[in-house]
Amino acid sequence: MQNHTGPYHSGWGLPDPDYQSEFYENVPAKRAIAWVIDTIIVVAIVTALIVVTVGIGVFFAGFLWLIVGFIYRIVTLANGSATLGMRMAAIELRRGDGSRFDLGTAIFHTLGYSLSMSFVLPQVASIILMLTNERGQGLSDLALGTAAINRAART
Repeated sequence: MQNHTGPYHSGWGLPDPDYQSEFYENVPAKRAIAWVIDTIIVVAIVTALIVVTVGIGVFFAGFLWLIVGFIYRIVTLANGSATLGMRMAAIELRRGDGSRFDLGTAIFHTLGYSLSMSFVLPQVASIILMLTNERGQGLSDLALGTAAINRAART
């Protein structure tokens, strides 16, 4: 059933939640942990930028937060299909065909994430969806056909 590249090798599609539920176990909780870690990382980067600009950056802190967070997510998702927080929580995002994110998917997923985080109702809907659907998908995931899964053990 598995080969050296895993059961979600490109072309196989996402794991079936009925037959391969281990890929989706505890993913919503791991996503929450990853979000906290990623938020701490972005805060640290923004704080460093404020210090480097000798405090001038504090006047643009909100804008810095948006830009740094957006770039951070795109770069990390495009280079490993997971943010640093997701990697620490042992999850990664996959496209509908089972492949890792490319730059385009990373951009669209980050855009969807940013939009849903900008408004209360989409944010709440996304959280409810992650907690209730079989693949733990949020709004951006459903729109793009992506899902967060437990990362396979590396051999």
